[in-house]
Amino acid sequence: MATVTKIPATVSRFTAAPIAAKTKRKVAAYARVSTDHEDQQNSYEAQCDYYSTYIKGNDEWEFAGIYSDEKSGTKAENRPGFQKLIRDALDGKVDEILCKSISRFSRNTVESVETVRRLSAMGIYIFFEKENIDTGKMEGELMLSIMSSLAEDESRSLSENNKWSIQKRFQNGTYVIGTPAYGYKNVDGKMVIDEEKAAIVRRMFASVMEGKSGAKIASELQAEGIPTARGGKWQSSVIIGMIRNETYIGVAVFQKTYKDDQFNSRVNYGEKGMYRIEGHHEPIVSEEVFRAANFAVDNNAREKGITKGNKYSKRYALSGKVFCGECGGKCKRKMIYGEVWYGCETHIRDKKKCRQLPVRGADVEAAFVNMINKLIYGRDAVLLPMSGKLLGGGNKDVIDRLEGLNAELETIAERRQAADRFFAKGLLDAAVYREELDALAQKEKEIHSLRAGIKGDPDLDFDRQTALNELLKYTAGAERLTAFSDEVFTKHVDRVIFFSRKEVGFVMKCGPVCRERI
Repeated sequence: MATVTKIPATVSRFTAAPIAAKTKRKVAAYARVSTDHEDQQNSYEAQCDYYSTYIKGNDEWEFAGIYSDEKSGTKAENRPGFQKLIRDALDGKVDEILCKSISRFSRNTVESVETVRRLSAMGIYIFFEKENIDTGKMEGELMLSIMSSLAEDESRSLSENNKWSIQKRFQNGTYVIGTPAYGYKNVDGKMVIDEEKAAIVRRMFASVMEGKSGAKIASELQAEGIPTARGGKWQSSVIIGMIRNETYIGVAVFQKTYKDDQFNSRVNYGEKGMYRIEGHHEPIVSEEVFRAANFAVDNNAREKGITKGNKYSKRYALSGKVFCGECGGKCKRKMIYGEVWYGCETHIRDKKKCRQLPVRGADVEAAFVNMINKLIYGRDAVLLPMSGKLLGGGNKDVIDRLEGLNAELETIAERRQAADRFFAKGLLDAAVYREELDALAQKEKEIHSLRAGIKGDPDLDFDRQTALNELLKYTAGAERLTAFSDEVFTKHVDRVIFFSRKEVGFVMKCGPVCRERI
């Protein structure tokens, strides 16, 4: 019969040191002050003192430090002390971790278990005092998972209670804004104007009404060394965001953001109710100035072809205009090996639901150049017959009338801009300025009413006819395109359809779909 003899291990698989050798384990502690509990026993200082004494009092341990965070958090990325502890442990600087409780370590079940597994694989264990859980023992992970779930539920309950309390303060107007908007400061729980920064805010509004872009204003402020609220660089988006912010006319809007069930911050697009309080604090600019500045921003955006929800329309001519011919979904712009491609969002999510493969942006642009050149050469044979059909056989007088009304609308826009400039420079009294805007608004309303009545004619498609007239004007004297033109594309193309990876269609604003091989 065979004889079996056990040969005991002599070397640690984690340290390569002899097992018999008496080496001290490097022990660290993690402490965190919870904002949910304010008792002194669990304070930051108390935890640090306790663990320093406890670890140094054990002859078999080597003190590896106290890692700490002084604010509550459910996610590791919000706790630099916690992150450093894990890095040092994985680098061999820590062999064992002490922590008062699982809720101090993490209130996220998945995070707790994943972190413990990473450390355990390196022979690094955690002892949670309150729950008496040692992750180095077999039953440790199961207990950890159970207790972490309880801690996460507790955190969610506390969060809900906190949310309820905040919402009540929203409703009764007692909520204190911790970090007020640029131009304000918090004094005894109230928003008070910071005159030095408020002067910069007023300058922004005046510059916008003078016709300066957000980028120009940002460049000027940066050149003068004027810091942002956080000391970073001024950006056009920041300037425009401030012009849009009702805070500067004394309005406070609460719950613009919220925390989801996983404690992630989300922008509130209507999922949660908001609370709007007028007269919440002293305004920096008047409502007239605010309205004039925002009109200037809107007008500038219209001139550049930028609309809400399509922030890339100016930066990339094709963005927001490309659609899949198979499923009808939008195509997303993405970079692949340094080249621009457009891929169907449905195909990206689930290849079984849509088979449309990505198309190279350069190929789409080349196809557009070919298509527009064909229209230039075939103008008389292709475009002119379309004009007769759209006119309905004898509505030229109506077209002329509509164009006349459009010219009046352009005049109104110019008068409104002039009024904004005069008011910004102090050349126009506020009462006169408001009267002028009201008169222009009334006139504009009347013209739109007339246009709507004329456009109601079933034999007439005015918008398409107008677009066709623009295309006829362009193709009449245009030279052959040699490269893609953002301006020409934006002016004449409504959207792009990918019929396949080899065929693309350009839906013209005047109606027809011009197919082109790639």
